[in-house]
Amino acid sequence: MTFAEKLKSIRRRAGMSQEQLAEKLGVSRQAVTKWETDGGIPDIENMMAISTLFDISIDELLGREKGVKKPDGYLFESITEYDIDEPKRYDMKLGGAKQLVLSGYEGEKLRVRLASNTLSAIQNDFKVKIDDTRKRIDVDVNRRNGVSEAVAKEAVSIFVQIPSLYMGKMECAVNAGTVEIRSLTCDSIELDAKTPCITMEDVSGVVEINCNLDMEVICRSLKGEVTINQISSTSKIHIPEGTAFTACAKGVGTSISYEKDGKPADDLSVPDAENRIELNGIKSELVICMYKEGSVKGIFPF
Repeated sequence: MTFAEKLKSIRRRAGMSQEQLAEKLGVSRQAVTKWETDGGIPDIENMMAISTLFDISIDELLGREKGVKKPDGYLFESITEYDIDEPKRYDMKLGGAKQLVLSGYEGEKLRVRLASNTLSAIQNDFKVKIDDTRKRIDVDVNRRNGVSEAVAKEAVSIFVQIPSLYMGKMECAVNAGTVEIRSLTCDSIELDAKTPCITMEDVSGVVEINCNLDMEVICRSLKGEVTINQISSTSKIHIPEGTAFTACAKGVGTSISYEKDGKPADDLSVPDAENRIELNGIKSELVICMYKEGSVKGIFPF
């Protein structure tokens, strides 16, 4: 049972009209009508007031069994899906987020899920816009109702799933606390990111990262090329021990150094290896760190 159905049911069982409920909550009748017709859900204060008024838990109001949470623990979410039937180029502008998880999956829909534990009106406060033009899909996450990017960075996680069968080139812009990319095989991924940490797992192809913050890039595996473009930054990229790669620093005042088991090491690159790590930019440093399996903790939401 959805929240709208639950609210209508408990209101009627209490013998209360929409006007009477609105008066008790200090809101308009139109607000109650909107809640009961799936036009939105109350903010956290009104949700708590409804919970107290009808002696029912917020979990039960949201259609969950008492004491049972979603598998990933989020209370509120908004899901947008779009059918895909051929390979596409994806251009995504996602704005601010606490976390971004970008992954491929065995389905046929582009799926964008916004989740939060504090923004009860997430369905109204954020709008996911999807434009399909020939071979290209544009995805924009827009904030509404005065929600700032700072609030989004504190409270919203974005999960984007793309059908593996229809994976093309990809561009993604985001300002996030952490970014995770997994299970993606495509020609190229260009990530314009403001983030201190990127985790990649089972990613094949060319990954280009544009970021002028100091970063930790954790590669659970390296299959292809990772290019990092930075200005006046110092970053680290962690790769599994035994990975063969070539390394190259381009630009002005850029340099690459190496670590193994947390200690400075000599050049760990291998000439003519298929995998490649490249640093481009101005006055930037990249440390390539080899780690043993289990010694670097990834950032996973589930």
